[in-house]
This record gives sequence, C-alpha cells and structure tokens, in this order.
Amino acid sequence: MSAMHRQNRVTPLGMFEAVPARGLFMGNRGNLRRRDGTQKIWHARGWVCCVTSFRGRRIDLDDPRRYTPLFFMDEAVALAAGHRPCGECRHADYQAFKQAWRRAFTLADDAPLTAGDMDKALHAARIARSRQTTFRAASRDMPAGTFVALDDRPGEAFLIDQSELYRWSHAGYGPPVPMPGTDATVLTPRPTLAVLRAGYAPRLAARG
Repeated sequence: MSAMHRQNRVTPLGMFEAVPARGLFMGNRGNLRRRDGTQKIWHARGWVCCVTSFRGRRIDLDDPRRYTPLFFMDEAVALAAGHRPCGECRHADYQAFKQAWRRAFTLADDAPLTAGDMDKALHAARIARSRQTTFRAASRDMPAGTFVALDDRPGEAFLIDQSELYRWSHAGYGPPVPMPGTDATVLTPRPTLAVLRAGYAPRLAARG
C-alpha cells in the first residue's frame, strides 16, 4: 500500500486499493478498522453511497471512532460494489432508487419499504464469506449502469452503457468496445440490476 494514499478506493470488483484518484462519491459500510490495524470488508449492513461534500461537514479519515470513508469513481462503481444512495445527503436519488425498487419488485406505493428492507436484500446478494457475489449472464441482457467482467480480460471491469462496454479505471473510462456475444461475469448485485431495469439512472463519469 502506498505511504501517501489510504486503501479506501473501491473497485467494481469489490477490492480496496490505494490510488491518488478521489472519485465522485464517498461510501460508508461502518467502522472497518480492526484493533490490529487491518481493515474489514464491512461492519454495518447499510452500505450507502454519499456525496463528498454535504452541509460543510468534515470527516476525519483517521478517527477510529467513526465510520471508514470509502471512495468511488462514480455511482455505477458504488452500485456494483453493493452500495445504494444515502437517504440523507442524496435524498432525491434515494427516493428515486426506492421508487424503482418498488417497480422492480411490484410493491404498491403504500406497501412498507424501509432502507433496512433494501439493505437486507442487497447484503444477501452482494457478499458471501467476505467475497463479492457474482453470477454469469449474457452482457446484452444487462441494463445500462451494470458492470461485468470478461473471460478474456481477467482483472478488468467494464461498464455497460448504450449497448457498448467501457473499460473502467480509477482515472475514468476508456473508449467503447463491442459488446461480446458470450456470457460474462456480472458484478452488480441482482437486486440492483432489477432497480436499474426499472428505470433508476446512476450518475456516471464521462465515457470514452
């Protein structure tokens, strides 16, 4: 790990890396610090995606009593890693995500649906034994905003947008590449895919 950068930049593959790029969004999974100085994958089940600036609040990145801030290049990365919009600092996006969740799972407008309900479903779909849960499917069947990994490009992640793939890096997206005709490893959790299909549009960094 770099002596200059904390290991708090999250990849679509669910990894924590130390790089200079800060990212457009911040994340929270609770306090990830262990007493021996190592870092856990998660603590609280409410994995949220936040803006990096809100009402002048300042977060001490090294305060062991607080949650451990994480950073994402854009919201699609956060969704692939298993996060959802924060209900406080991103209230409008949270409400849009919640309404898309209702459409995706055919819940009536007056049916109970809490952040805890969504977090429970997301947690069951995003991680198992501290490892990211993935599955195989045809890339062409995935909605825009989904992340996939290709068999012939190990260790890389690609965003699906407008029927094309864009290679992800902490610095941004590369130029578009053709959509493969074969199955790929889907990184975005299944409940989030359903929400994307139901019309939720994540905030994306520039492509190409």
